[in-house]
Amino acid sequence: MRFRVEAWSPEYGAAGEATVTPTAVQVEVAVERPASRWEPLPPDPARAATGPVLFVDGVRRVDARIWITGADGTVPGVCASWAAGVVEAHGGEARLVVARVGRGCVSGSGVAAPIVTPYGTWLPHGAAAADAEALLQAVHELMARTEVEAAEDALVGRDAEPFVVVDGTLRERTHLRAAVGLVKSHTVAYLPEPLHVLVDRLAPGERTPVFLIGTSWTRYSWYLRLPGGDDAPWSGVVRGECPGTLAPAEAVAAAERAAATLPRFASEPHKDPRAPQNLYPIAGLERLLRRRLGDAALAYRALRRVARS
Repeated sequence: MRFRVEAWSPEYGAAGEATVTPTAVQVEVAVERPASRWEPLPPDPARAATGPVLFVDGVRRVDARIWITGADGTVPGVCASWAAGVVEAHGGEARLVVARVGRGCVSGSGVAAPIVTPYGTWLPHGAAAADAEALLQAVHELMARTEVEAAEDALVGRDAEPFVVVDGTLRERTHLRAAVGLVKSHTVAYLPEPLHVLVDRLAPGERTPVFLIGTSWTRYSWYLRLPGGDDAPWSGVVRGECPGTLAPAEAVAAAERAAATLPRFASEPHKDPRAPQNLYPIAGLERLLRRRLGDAALAYRALRRVARS
């Protein structure tokens, strides 16, 4: 028997599922070239970003699960903290340029007033429903909104448009024209089977041609294999995204720039359990942002004290 172990740590799920779900959404594969001419495309070093590269990411944490009693009865909620920021990488160095922290009390019925503690203030926010999934989705959306604000702040006053890499999908961020989304894990097969198998054949640094995904929002996409993975089928594979409002030639240029730029930021397994997909600047930004959230135990105790008062 022969088996292979992915470098991607199992605590984060799977980087690429053994069996991904075929998608029923509209996919146009002939953006860059017709399907009959699809093949792995090597990077062009001349396309690499020469100026600063901005990496955008966010983190979130549930500080306490609570019950809120009001005129309509008792409903569940969560107190959560989140942070988002931007790291600029240029000339072999990386620096934090923007960091924002938010705290909120989220419930399906809404909260009438903020929860004020010596540790911080949790502002009221609503969720679409009161179940656990809806509450966590509301927290995620608050973090995503903060990511957009951080990215917009980082772009103010720049003479040239930098290359922007957003950790995760570009949903709700498509107005950031210079941005590329970086999706690290895969559960949906966007490509038809004859083209989907091409992803297995990608060598480090190679990408697929660009294709167009049409769902509730439209974006261009491509697959790229980063260096440093093992021989598992989708090891080191990320999916890039750019706004569907771009011209096809602009989308291809974004894919070329990503393929020529991102491999040098790929992490290594002995330094990151999500290597190589969790790029070094993003991993460093996550650590900085988690520190900005403060101590989870202190936040929990502060909320309990106010609840008892």
